[in-house]
Amino acid sequence: MRYLMIVAAFTLAACVETPESGAQIFAAECASCHGADARGDGPYARGLETAPPDMTTIASRNGGEFPTDQVMSTIDGLQRDAHFSAAMPEFGAGDMGATVIVENNGLGTPVPTKLLLLTEYIELLQR
Repeated sequence: MRYLMIVAAFTLAACVETPESGAQIFAAECASCHGADARGDGPYARGLETAPPDMTTIASRNGGEFPTDQVMSTIDGLQRDAHFSAAMPEFGAGDMGATVIVENNGLGTPVPTKLLLLTEYIELLQR
């Protein structure tokens, strides 16, 4: 009986996917336009009507604060304004992974795992 429980535990562990890192998601989904260093100079940026922004200066353009909710809304596709490029995909329309609960001001908000990892990675890139 004990042997069966150990086998079941190993089988269950093998089925659980390890989430990608924010850096891996950025490299796969964002770097082609925003550049590997996130400064807006990726190989596809040259052909775009609206240049991708330098993502390393988001906080400095926002008074030194990283606007987490705004960045998540932009990536997800919920927030688009007049100077926004139509080339930016609405990543929320695709599979952004399982949701996790993020606490903000005492409220729990479900956020897709990939969206959270990518936003946290972009915050780390700030200069």
